[in-house]
Amino acid sequence: MWLRGLASIAITLLLGACGDPGTGPVEVKWDRETCERCRMVLSDRRHAAQVRVGEPNGGSRVYPFDDLGCALIWLEGRSGGIEAASEIWVSDWRTGDWIDARTASFVPNQITPMQYGLGAQPDPAPGTLDFAQARDQVLEAERRNQAHTTRETPLDPSAGIGPS
Repeated sequence: MWLRGLASIAITLLLGACGDPGTGPVEVKWDRETCERCRMVLSDRRHAAQVRVGEPNGGSRVYPFDDLGCALIWLEGRSGGIEAASEIWVSDWRTGDWIDARTASFVPNQITPMQYGLGAQPDPAPGTLDFAQARDQVLEAERRNQAHTTRETPLDPSAGIGPS
C-alpha cells in the first residue's frame, strides 16, 4: 500500500519536472530548434530571444527566436503587439544567461544572426539602449530595409510600420 503511494508521488514529481513552469525562459534545444519567425536554427547562444504568450486556456506558450529583432517583428505582427507577450527573454551577449528584455540594456553594433545588431545585458552602460529604444531601432531597420519581412508577417504600412 505505501509502495503505491510512493510510486504515485514519484510519478507526480517526474511529470511536474518535465512540464513548462508557466513563467520564465525554457531550455532551448540549440542547433535543433528553429526561430518562430525566420525559421533559422537557433545556434547563437548570446543573441537569442524567447517570448511567452498567454493562451486562451489560461496557460502560456514560449516561442524561440534567433535574434531579438525577429521576436520584436513577430510580436508587431500579432494581435496586441508587444503588449501581447507576458514575458520577453533575451540572452546576455556576454554570458548567454537569460534576462528580462523589458529591463535589459542593449548594446548596438553587435554581430547578430539576422543583423539587427543588438546585444542584451542586464546593466546599463554608456551608449546602451533601453527596451523601447531597441524596439524602435529594430522597427526602423525593418522599415528601411524590408529585408526580413515575409509574406506571412508583413509590416503594415497603415499602422505606420513598413514602407510609406
